Amino acid sequence: MSAAAILTLPPGRAAKGLPLVVLPHGGPGASDDPGFNWLAQAIASRGYAVLQPQFRGSTGFVEPFHAAGYGEWGRKMQTDLSDGVAHLAKDGTIDPKRVCIVGGSYGGYAALAGVTLQHGIYRCAVSLAGPSDLKAMLSYETDVTSGSDNPTLRFWKRFMGARTRTDPMLDTISPIRFAVTVDVPVMLIHGKDDTVVTYDQSRAMAAALTKAGHPPEFVTLPGEDHWLSRGQTRTAMLAATIAFLAKHLPPDAAATGSAKAAAAP
Repeated sequence: MSAAAILTLPPGRAAKGLPLVVLPHGGPGASDDPGFNWLAQAIASRGYAVLQPQFRGSTGFVEPFHAAGYGEWGRKMQTDLSDGVAHLAKDGTIDPKRVCIVGGSYGGYAALAGVTLQHGIYRCAVSLAGPSDLKAMLSYETDVTSGSDNPTLRFWKRFMGARTRTDPMLDTISPIRFAVTVDVPVMLIHGKDDTVVTYDQSRAMAAALTKAGHPPEFVTLPGEDHWLSRGQTRTAMLAATIAFLAKHLPPDAAATGSAKAAAAP
């Protein structure tokens, strides 16, 4: 199951053995297009290849491809991303020991899942407004809609494969339940006034990681919403992300024996 992914290469560098940033889109019912993407271009300009995977469940393709995402939140939607990493490693475009994952909203969830539900693939992760506790996410949506079975709830439950907001299986795909397994650097970025994925999602994940002995870098964006509508805070988010990548995935540093990440076979 595949669709066209977008690969942005850094200027002035050969497409061989590059450090890679995986940049999954939000939604998850959305898609990327080959047009200008400010975050992908900013990261690529620093010397990284940037992969924007069109994982199953993405829109803009045939309907069966979108429907193939139902019940695959944290499952095949996640391994579609690492399959892209493995492909680029196999053809020599990227160095499989120098890969990080960055995403916002559902992409932020995918970043957290990439270092909790998966291991040995990513050297670091940045989650921008990503859900970490899916039960809490569905409960919040239920509360703010007075318990109505609205289209948003049905959409999320369909992709998660959940029957109810308290379905026990939600714990099996919630990154917060696996914080103790994290062994790479994590950055959390969240707008304080986010009403789509609440700030509590990142705050709770930060607490869980800290309790597990792996405190994240946590950037709070005061007065900001889910979409980074203010230019000042969008710039702050970008600066924090670039600095984090430069620290934990230096674009000009060769892979070392201490790197824990490796591409999935």
